[in-house]
Amino acid sequence: MNSKTEELLQRTFLFGVNTLKFLNTLPYTIANKVIIYQLAKSSTSVGANYEESQAAESKDDFIHKIGIVSKEARESKFWLRILNELLTDEKQKAQVKILLEESDQFCKIFTSIKLTSQENKKKK
Repeated sequence: MNSKTEELLQRTFLFGVNTLKFLNTLPYTIANKVIIYQLAKSSTSVGANYEESQAAESKDDFIHKIGIVSKEARESKFWLRILNELLTDEKQKAQVKILLEESDQFCKIFTSIKLTSQENKKKK
């Protein structure tokens, strides 16, 4: 496994962990209940699906799994954007901004990986 893959595995793992830690600081209101549930699922799914992609059974399977990673990163970004609009505490908003930036980076990285993998598959 190359160093970039190892770094991404660690980053996606920490994204899930850090998001869950942050979600534990939110009050459990009716509105937050939905956001907490959805964001907990999507943020941890980024890392879980990237981890799973490393054991893909074929190039098509890899491309499919990376597509899921990209979608989960986008969904996480959506819920983080909603939280950013709802939160009033500046410390919490700063934490959300960090998570938002990471989710945005993941969207770009995994979309690029998927497109490159698709192009490489066509060339063979």
